[in-house]
Amino acid sequence: MTLAMRQRRPSYAAVATPRKDQKGDTENKSNVKVVVRIRPENSMEQSGNHRIVVKAMNEHVLVFDPNEQSSPEYGYRHRHHRRDIRKRQNKDLKFAFDYVFDPGSANHQVYQQTTKKVLDSFMEGYNCSVFAYGATGAGKTHTMLGNPAMPGVMYLTMMDLYNRIGAVEGQKTCDIAVSYLEVYNEQIRDLLMGGKTLPVREDANNGVVIPGLSLHKPKDADELLHMLHYGNKNRTQHPTDANAESSRSHAVFQVFVRQKDRTANISAEVKVAKLCLVDLAGSERATVTKNRGKRFREGANINRSLLALGNVINALADPKYKGHVPYRDSKLTRLLKDSLGGNCKTVMIAAVSPSGHTYEDTYNTLKYADRAKNIQSMLKKNVLNVDFHVARYGEIVEELRKEIVELKEKLRFYEEGKLVMAVTQTSSVEICRLKEKLDGVFCTRLKFCREFLDAELKSRDLEWKIHRKEKCLSRMALINDNASGLADKLKKMVSSSRIRLDHFHGNRDKCMKSLLENRKTVAEIEESVKSHDNCSGDNLETQNLKLTLQLHQTSMALTENQYCVKYLTKVVKSQEREIQSTERMINSLLHLVRQQHLIIKGSGMLTSDLEGEYQLIQSMAEGREVSFADQTFTAGNQSFCLSGLLDFKSLPSGKKNNTHILKQILYDKNV
Repeated sequence: MTLAMRQRRPSYAAVATPRKDQKGDTENKSNVKVVVRIRPENSMEQSGNHRIVVKAMNEHVLVFDPNEQSSPEYGYRHRHHRRDIRKRQNKDLKFAFDYVFDPGSANHQVYQQTTKKVLDSFMEGYNCSVFAYGATGAGKTHTMLGNPAMPGVMYLTMMDLYNRIGAVEGQKTCDIAVSYLEVYNEQIRDLLMGGKTLPVREDANNGVVIPGLSLHKPKDADELLHMLHYGNKNRTQHPTDANAESSRSHAVFQVFVRQKDRTANISAEVKVAKLCLVDLAGSERATVTKNRGKRFREGANINRSLLALGNVINALADPKYKGHVPYRDSKLTRLLKDSLGGNCKTVMIAAVSPSGHTYEDTYNTLKYADRAKNIQSMLKKNVLNVDFHVARYGEIVEELRKEIVELKEKLRFYEEGKLVMAVTQTSSVEICRLKEKLDGVFCTRLKFCREFLDAELKSRDLEWKIHRKEKCLSRMALINDNASGLADKLKKMVSSSRIRLDHFHGNRDKCMKSLLENRKTVAEIEESVKSHDNCSGDNLETQNLKLTLQLHQTSMALTENQYCVKYLTKVVKSQEREIQSTERMINSLLHLVRQQHLIIKGSGMLTSDLEGEYQLIQSMAEGREVSFADQTFTAGNQSFCLSGLLDFKSLPSGKKNNTHILKQILYDKNV
């Protein structure tokens, strides 16, 4: 055998994209939905240091027996070595399914993607079936039954079913009946009643039936779950080497729902549907389990029934096969006849282990699951038109009278509470309207406030820059008479900055006008809130409206403070740079003055006036200022005041002798 022949891939693995239901000529065709659940490794697999052979690529694709190159632990030095021909080559097969659950998935996630969607069809009158398939210890029973901490699919299905029935009980009457059976050693037992084994019959009208199987009508969800728990305790389970809690039988839980409109009539449309929840026993290898005696015989029967199931799947999945489908090869396949090839919407949950310890079992499970995707069923609603006998007309009339009494009672309660309801509804609608209007007004208000603060802070920043340029001009005039070119350039920059400053002032005034108009709207809304409060009292909705108003006001205050802090931080940094620059210039000037003083004094040209000026500079350097009688400094003589930039209590509006208080505008005590 050549190496190329050994590297062939099975043809069935060529399909690597999720398939959609093939509806064909009619919308009632439906493919079996197949999902795969990968369980976490157990303690035995972890201690055995087995290789991971199943990895979920995404929600629809998994890879079986991946190449080592795809593993993170595969080092660079291994890539140049030839493959060891003594070892089996990795299959590296990709399978696509309707959904793939990774080891971290919980039971409720499996339920959401499988049975929850099936329940929609079940309530519409379609037969449905969900069964778990896989090797022993793969997690089938955990998925279907679960435990108190993590309920399984059966428990979650029953709770959701009763919730749906409760939602439609006002329009329909729903009757529920359940049965629970197991197939053990090719014999059928009733898990709810016990007793002798039961036969399997086929009826032309009802399909596969089991004479003698008990049907129970639970009163509520708690009683139904109690029946499910009771049946699980009666199920045949024994520990084996492969699984400490191995299910030795196939369990089938059936739920029948009959729906009819509550409106009484001489004829009625009745929907009757059946839901089957199946937990299959796992296939096992005698060489692995080392079972003997009774356990060995159980395993042989389990494998025989699962082999028959596999043959049925192969026959149904092959579109070219036109021969006989071997349903009668086992009791299990006869029970699942409707689920696989009849009038039933079916979901298959394939449970697999990720460990290489169960390599062959996992491979076989994935092969059968991949084939099951191609099985198609013809769906039709189970709707019956029932014409009642004349003898029941009296009962129908009595039911109609009861319904009339119930409707009159509801009408009376409605009329008594109509006025209160109308007032309450009107009040609620008005509050909702005020709240929406308040949200819109304050959203606009916040926008204008931000635009106003942007324009105001930009204008102040520009005023500070203009002041610095003018100060540079005055200093240059004192020290250099020949710097006319640079002075002209600075004057142009100052002139351009003043034009920009006028533009900022214009934007600020527009925003101020918009804020004043917005304040009037807020005042009107507050008056509406007060009048509503006086009429309806201080209820929760009114309190909520007041809190909303306070929240918006606080948000406005926070926005202003954020802008102020941001601007003050910028001013402080600018002042720090200015102080450092001035300090360097003063130090240079003091050094130069001292040198000039020594030169003049040494040459004998030092006059008393120059000596006085020098002493004054020394006093200022020492921190002692001398003020002469003819020297007066007032705030009015200063061309620029830094405190005006830092005063946020009053923001100028840009008009002469006109100052607006921002806080009064934004948080007026009357608004």
